[in-house]
Amino acid sequence: MKSLVCTTPGQFDYQTGEQPTLQPGHAIIRIRRVGICGTDLHAFEGTQPYFNYPRILGHELAGELVAIDGDTDFEVGETVTIIPYFHCGHCIACRSGKTNCCERLQVGGVHIDGGMTEFLSVPAYSLVHSNGLGFDELALVEPLAIGAHGVRRAAVQAGEHVLVMGAGPIGLGVMAFAKLAGATVTALDLNDNRLQFCREQLGIDHTVNARQEDALVQIRRITKGDMPTVIIDATGSLKAIEQGFSYLAHGGRYVLVGLQKGNISFSHPEFHKREATLMSSRNATRADFDQVMNALKNKDIDPTTYITHRVAFDQVATEFASWLNPELSVIKAMVSIP
Repeated sequence: MKSLVCTTPGQFDYQTGEQPTLQPGHAIIRIRRVGICGTDLHAFEGTQPYFNYPRILGHELAGELVAIDGDTDFEVGETVTIIPYFHCGHCIACRSGKTNCCERLQVGGVHIDGGMTEFLSVPAYSLVHSNGLGFDELALVEPLAIGAHGVRRAAVQAGEHVLVMGAGPIGLGVMAFAKLAGATVTALDLNDNRLQFCREQLGIDHTVNARQEDALVQIRRITKGDMPTVIIDATGSLKAIEQGFSYLAHGGRYVLVGLQKGNISFSHPEFHKREATLMSSRNATRADFDQVMNALKNKDIDPTTYITHRVAFDQVATEFASWLNPELSVIKAMVSIP
């Protein structure tokens, strides 16, 4: 069995090993697709929090069920994806249904080895039926679920103005589900190509390129002075996160989906006078996965438009570094494993 291992920042090695054996309560998947996300790119750069090397990356997965232990409604040979947030089931978060932020959470491809491999063993509870979706669509359910979870955390209501900072794959998912909730959406980014994608592929109402004009001025103009009642950060950039506080309407909510490795700071008086709400949004729950699957089945979202680059498994090691180059306008790179 071949696996691609990130041995140190900036270095990949293909390694061979034994195919996993079936363990109690687990399933084995033959991986067919792996979506590349910001976590993978940051791990390669050496800037991903909670990360140790060597590590097999990849948690946006689709494949075929090879074996499963236990009495379940899954059948060997069917197409599946997984919820790659492996939880303990016993801590206070798990007992309250917040398995996405379990005290002992292990995320595939981050805390433990992920899916950039031919065969992967996972807890059987993490499996998700394909419901007729193809490999490409299934591999995009997880990043879309993160966006859906962020919108749910913000409790976005129809008619609200939502500012989404960051037009990468996670930000695009946030925008899509904010629009489905009936919000007016503004996308903020520094990359014109990504903002053009937002307008043309997602029908985003407004876009702001902070390089061209002061973002605060643009946002105030777009909202007719009210400012956004919801801001959702999907950049993970310290500068962007801290600047975002100044864009928030009085009484607004600010949700951090992007993850910053260090501390953030903001003016308490400015935050306090707005009676603002600040919250984080981590991963997603099965309810979010179900919402995404329904949206894809109903054609409310076409995730395949996000795929801008495709590569065979054997070529990932040589191509991966190029996806960090903003001039290539990578939205989503998709790896195929034969």
